[in-house]
Amino acid sequence: MPLKKPPTMREKKRYLIFRLHSDSPTSYQDVKEAIWNSVLNWLGDDEAPRANVRIIKNLWSQSDQTGFIQCHPKYVDSLKMALALIHQIGDEKVIFQTIRVSGTIKSGKTKAFKK
Repeated sequence: MPLKKPPTMREKKRYLIFRLHSDSPTSYQDVKEAIWNSVLNWLGDDEAPRANVRIIKNLWSQSDQTGFIQCHPKYVDSLKMALALIHQIGDEKVIFQTIRVSGTIKSGKTKAFKK
């Protein structure tokens, strides 16, 4: 059984909650490819691995077109910029809106989706 790192040695992470505005629903796979391409174009091959970007699949809501992206705290603004540069997925025009940045998934869900 692998040992966990003590809390002081773990890397910190932030969760960026986003909403995708488009005319018709977009699949998770298309959104994932668009985000990865934009992050690689904006940050480059050297900085993209350091940003530690992960798109969380089970938190993607097809009906609401919302999702969570995990990244390193230093690269939150760069990730926001990379999302802002995405204007089209396939033949469809889209707009990415950053709803909130959170330290945990739980607080991100409760604060971002209050009704």
